[in-house]
Amino acid sequence: MLPLSQTIFKAYDIRGIIAKTLDASVAHKIGQAFGQAALAKGEQRVVIGRDGRLSGPELTAALAQGLRAAGVDVIDLGVVATPMVYFGTNVLDTRSGIMVTGSHNPPDYNGFKMVLAGEAIHGEAIQALYHSIVAHDGSASAKPGTYATHDIRAAYLERILGDVKLARPIKIAVDCGNGVAGAFAGDLFRGMGCEVIELFCEVDGNFPNHHPDPAHPENLQDLIRCLAETDAEIGIAFDGDGDRLGVVTKDGQIIYPDRQMMLFAADVLTRHPGAQILYDVKCTRHLAPWISKHGGLPLMYKTGHSLVKAKLRETGAPLGGEMSGHIFFKDRWYGFDDGMYSAARLLEILTREADPSALLNSLPQSDSTPELHLELKEGENVALMDMLRRDAVFPGNEQIITIDGLRVEYADGFGLARSSNTTPVIVMRFEAETPAALARIQGQFKSVILAAKPDAVLPF
Repeated sequence: MLPLSQTIFKAYDIRGIIAKTLDASVAHKIGQAFGQAALAKGEQRVVIGRDGRLSGPELTAALAQGLRAAGVDVIDLGVVATPMVYFGTNVLDTRSGIMVTGSHNPPDYNGFKMVLAGEAIHGEAIQALYHSIVAHDGSASAKPGTYATHDIRAAYLERILGDVKLARPIKIAVDCGNGVAGAFAGDLFRGMGCEVIELFCEVDGNFPNHHPDPAHPENLQDLIRCLAETDAEIGIAFDGDGDRLGVVTKDGQIIYPDRQMMLFAADVLTRHPGAQILYDVKCTRHLAPWISKHGGLPLMYKTGHSLVKAKLRETGAPLGGEMSGHIFFKDRWYGFDDGMYSAARLLEILTREADPSALLNSLPQSDSTPELHLELKEGENVALMDMLRRDAVFPGNEQIITIDGLRVEYADGFGLARSSNTTPVIVMRFEAETPAALARIQGQFKSVILAAKPDAVLPF
């Protein structure tokens, strides 16, 4: 039995390393604490599921026992993508769920994404689980909860197939990186009328081919090669638990999620004119004018899937998205992030075109970097970001946005530095109209960071 470590209770979820900070005993405690929190909200049932990680069966069994010890009934969906657990909280007799997943982390990680009474919990609500475990006296409910399994696959696929219609057949390549989306994506897209080339769709928690994280270009090289060598028109990739989407064109261009959002926004705004469209601080500066041009109200917000979901509920916005690949449709869907549903909606739009890649490549873009990480020691990232917000001086009349870190808007680009909520890094991203402008903006950020931390090893 491992001692309980507060470090696994992150901003949006619980995440640890197997046999170091996470094991069955910890999963049991988390289940019991979550069960008590669910009962306090009037929730008698909790739906659970797991991805394809090797530690999943043991952790899920212990989680279920913990939930039942609290007196909560468990509905176990088995091996599913994270959005299928979210779907369960919308269509089954419960609004609470836990997905056992390490998302896109290395194979020895695992964790828990949680929905409590219809809300993706984050921040203080996750810390409250930790404090509940610490304060618990070890007792269990006099009447343990029941346990049942449920196969949600058919209902989930039918719900998407009933909603999304292609304008014409299309041949696509799908790379699941041996993540859990591989168990469902091929059937979904074939059901829609696609011809599908499957890459690494066998679920394997060792991830033997490449890391299941489409946010990083190195993980999309197999997909890019496949598009070059076959007659597939478009490439789709998913992360390890199926809640994020990556897209590649026929000519090997990566269409990052902030540009995907342009197509989604234009489509959604035809049905919701004047609506707010949410996007996070990492997104391109071309997105706001695009949303305005299509009759919407752009709203920049903090990074974090739970935070965007909460803001979506608060504003009533029909669409939200993050640079990391989480896309949230409240239009025709439930408002949770779902890579497979987002891919279906993208294909619906693309099949209206004779040349889908031409449409994607025509979306506005500038010279930009992917996410860059300044690696630091635990806690250093928060302290450094506080110092930068307080002391950093940027020459000129730039607009400085501080909703999440520092986003500095220039006439010809932007720079961003923000503290990650999940790992001890400062996340940075840069965009500019020319390579010279990009270098200038990066140079300014380098100066203010090195002034605050002279020994920082910058990734640019």
